[in-house]
Amino acid sequence: MILKKKNGNWFVLRVILIGITLNFFSLVFGQNSNRKSLPRTVFNINSDWHFIKNEIKSLDKINLNSNDWQPIKLPHNWGFQEAQKGNKEYYKGVGWYKKLLDINFKKNKRYFLRFGAASKVANVYINNKHVGAHRGSFGAFGFEITKYLSDTEPNIVVVSVDNSKFTDIAPLGGDFNVYGGLYRSVFLIETAKVSFALTDHVSKGVTWLQSEVSDEKALLEVIGWISNGTSNGLPFTHFPKEIGETIQEGRYLYRVKLLDHQDKEVAAKEIYINISPNLTAPYTLTLELQNPHLWHGTKDPYLYKAVAEVREPNGELVDRVTQNIGLRSFYIDAEKGFFLNDKPYRLRGVSKHQDRKDIGWAVSKEHLEEDIDLIKEMGANALRCAHYQHSDDLVDLCDKAGILVWSEIPLVGSMNEDKAFAETTKNQLKDMIRQQINHPSVFAWGLFNEIHVKKNDPHRMLMDLKLLANAEDKTRPTIAATSHMAAPEINKIPNILGWNRYPGWYDPFEHLKNAKQWNKYKNTSKDGGFCFSEHGAGANIKHHEQNPEQPVPKSFWHPEEWQAKVHEAAWESYSSTPYIWGSFVWNMFDFASVKREEGGVIALNDKGLVTFNRKTKKDAFYFYKANWSNTPMVHITSKRHDIRNEVETPIKIYTNLSKVTCYVNDSLIGEIEPNAYHIAIFKDVELVKGENKIIAIASGENQELKDEVIWVYDPNHNSIKPKEDKQVKRIHGDGGFGQ
Repeated sequence: MILKKKNGNWFVLRVILIGITLNFFSLVFGQNSNRKSLPRTVFNINSDWHFIKNEIKSLDKINLNSNDWQPIKLPHNWGFQEAQKGNKEYYKGVGWYKKLLDINFKKNKRYFLRFGAASKVANVYINNKHVGAHRGSFGAFGFEITKYLSDTEPNIVVVSVDNSKFTDIAPLGGDFNVYGGLYRSVFLIETAKVSFALTDHVSKGVTWLQSEVSDEKALLEVIGWISNGTSNGLPFTHFPKEIGETIQEGRYLYRVKLLDHQDKEVAAKEIYINISPNLTAPYTLTLELQNPHLWHGTKDPYLYKAVAEVREPNGELVDRVTQNIGLRSFYIDAEKGFFLNDKPYRLRGVSKHQDRKDIGWAVSKEHLEEDIDLIKEMGANALRCAHYQHSDDLVDLCDKAGILVWSEIPLVGSMNEDKAFAETTKNQLKDMIRQQINHPSVFAWGLFNEIHVKKNDPHRMLMDLKLLANAEDKTRPTIAATSHMAAPEINKIPNILGWNRYPGWYDPFEHLKNAKQWNKYKNTSKDGGFCFSEHGAGANIKHHEQNPEQPVPKSFWHPEEWQAKVHEAAWESYSSTPYIWGSFVWNMFDFASVKREEGGVIALNDKGLVTFNRKTKKDAFYFYKANWSNTPMVHITSKRHDIRNEVETPIKIYTNLSKVTCYVNDSLIGEIEPNAYHIAIFKDVELVKGENKIIAIASGENQELKDEVIWVYDPNHNSIKPKEDKQVKRIHGDGGFGQ
């Protein structure tokens, strides 16, 4: 009868029916004000913090209103000032940070804090309530803070950070300093009530596993961890047909896509999903791309833009996560070495620590960019991030530069086999893998460095770490660095192995003269083949010797010329051995080590190819540049040996051009071709008293490059080299300090 009413009444009836329908949908689908949400917003909150150094460990005993709090900006750390001066008692204790959160609190949103790192133990409080804690100095961490926030009162975040020694937190050893502080950036993140998970070891919430990659096809298993932070949700059956062409189960749309460098969509897939209330669950899509453009290291570091979205069934965007990914495959052949995308690709690597002179660990992105630029200039294609998880910013830069990354946890030298230590170490491994798993540059997960068997048997714990890493990521091998054969079973726990050896420094230089001797390491790894995870020698840029002999490592004398000689011989030996799939120079940069007093300086490991302040490139840097880089170059060595007391001298030149012509005081000395390792030496060149102008002109490939230097010959000049050194030479293999 109602349907036969007049038009006016029929309009009223239609309005009533629509209203009833909308209310029903609102109840069923949860389409209320909480569902009207935009993509997440990320706020950098590094500014306007206050800091106080105070041993008090309880928030209720700290005076937040004290005038002793100093204004600071993050990143911030302490301890490096004293440690650089050689003070072994640099502050290890508690520091407090506080900040007023400038936040426009919305009840239909969720809020998270993400800390780039805090060393070593951090406790976070919002409005005097404990939110959570994190143990470990190097991984990022974070918490949801929504329920702690006020929409009427100011919101205060307080963080206590403690870098005391804890028996359950690695590292327990190592030749590097462990500072304290909030030394990486902090972010406040606002999302809709439904979002990709942000609290799973603060991962991206989306994992792009490359299950198959070739020139013809790439298959990606994309796992989205989606969190429903509402109480809205129901055991749902079907959408009405009006929402889509077919009846689909679920309440949201999960969609992933790849965009090329022109932001053109090249692959996409989507499914409808059902998310129960107050739950985080994984949803998996398999994405296929035909004829992919592969990421091929420094030769072609091509990156796609990977996008994962949660949308309403009507298409309204709820959350989006975007990141760069590169598609690549790699493997190691025990006889032939490393292969990237089925092509031979020897890893020419360096290692680095994260500290800087007069800055400590609180390095900026600009500092990291400078480091990567120096590594690229030298021609390296691989980086060992020693001896702990490095920052997101650094690995991002490696993705873009095509530099392969060995990432590792800080299990260095010593370990504590109790349950608490094992649990904390596992969590550090999860931090690293879940936060870095999508980076194409990362090729291996490092489990330990130079572990030594003492009272207890570490095999069970190390095997647990290996199995955990393999379970977390089936696409990458585990790796470790060792320095001894005392416990060969430990060396075979990781999938692949690196050896820390120092021929020419802690070991005799003669070891570099016969490449066949590396056969003894060939079968020490689980899968065969190995790399040199560390090798090198110290060098003080103020120490020079015309015909250097192998120095005593712990002594005063560390001539720059000896370091260059060691690296020349090492590269010749390693590069001529196919099953040595890579080598990593120790170290790219000088770094702080409060334990050391050698090489004419205190508290510094001077094995870097570049000085601690990044201002001076040592001769060995230019040797590798000549051998590894395609950029034409020429470099006269021993430039800083500018006052000489011998009338005859060799002139050694590095160049990757085809010939070198040398002049002294405008007189032609000769023209020669560099050897296979890009070294040209003019022997027994006679100097005159006073200034001597040395000019080297390298030519080839329709170009010419010039380098020059002034040397002063003074027969009465006395070298600063000690006449006698009574310190005992140490042999490497002592759990880290030998590095």
